[in-house]
Amino acid sequence: MKLSASFLLYFVFVISGVAQQHPDSLQQSGRNFMRAGDWGNAMMMFNRALHQKPGDISLLNDMAYTYFLQRDFSRAIETIKPVISGKDADVKSFQIAGTVYRAIEEIKEARKVYIKGLRKFPQSGVLYSEYGELLWQKKDYSAILQWEKGIEADPNYPGNYYHASRFYYFTTDKIWSLIYGEIFINLESYTERTAEIKNILYEGYKKLFSGSDPLQAYNSRKKNKFEKAFLLTMNSQYLKTTKGINPENIGEIREGFIKDWFAEQAKTFPFRLFDYQNQLLEYNMIEAYNQWIFGSAINP
Repeated sequence: MKLSASFLLYFVFVISGVAQQHPDSLQQSGRNFMRAGDWGNAMMMFNRALHQKPGDISLLNDMAYTYFLQRDFSRAIETIKPVISGKDADVKSFQIAGTVYRAIEEIKEARKVYIKGLRKFPQSGVLYSEYGELLWQKKDYSAILQWEKGIEADPNYPGNYYHASRFYYFTTDKIWSLIYGEIFINLESYTERTAEIKNILYEGYKKLFSGSDPLQAYNSRKKNKFEKAFLLTMNSQYLKTTKGINPENIGEIREGFIKDWFAEQAKTFPFRLFDYQNQLLEYNMIEAYNQWIFGSAINP
């Protein structure tokens, strides 16, 4: 029996369609190869997917990032630069471009990338975070302004709290390192950065009570009423530190602070972190919470 030409063409079309992988599947395979450090196979998958989806931003991002991981910076820039020059670039596009320029010490170009990205995505916490990192890389202390803008714009993104906590810890500040650090560990709870910030929190309480009067000795760039209220309330815990900060009294200090804060300051200065601590206190969970924060720092 002879098959018609039209049927044969239809059969070939169906077979080729079945054999051709979906671009999303190819992209995922490429990402798996990329994570495994198999750059050649990663690029093979991305190129095949791009053939089916020409100009796809997500694929171009992946390709540029793979070139970056290979340290082929020129091809990474060649791939990502047209993306961020176009109207369809996403947050990740600007992240990758900024990362590549930072890697080759093209600081001016990296700055332009982040500024352009933030104009397009003013609520992007990650772009504020990485722009701050760029500034800090050059010892530009205005980095903290970017991290705090990021906290305001995207309060659920942890990176800005991490950088801000570390920044303030290494200054004369005695408040914001503690506040930003504790918010951070509640957003990012089980990473190496978490362990680092937990230690900063423990040392930060020592720093807070290092003088005879935390309020009198405090010198802040903010100098606002909230800070004064915080220090006044902490100062009422001063007698608990006569033997220094230790495993026994750090929990007592924090519990005493929350009780006093809600007795005197909470209505004037509502603050979500302190609301959370108060809830834990009411549910008799504050001791376990404090142990979670300070246990590894106290018992490394």
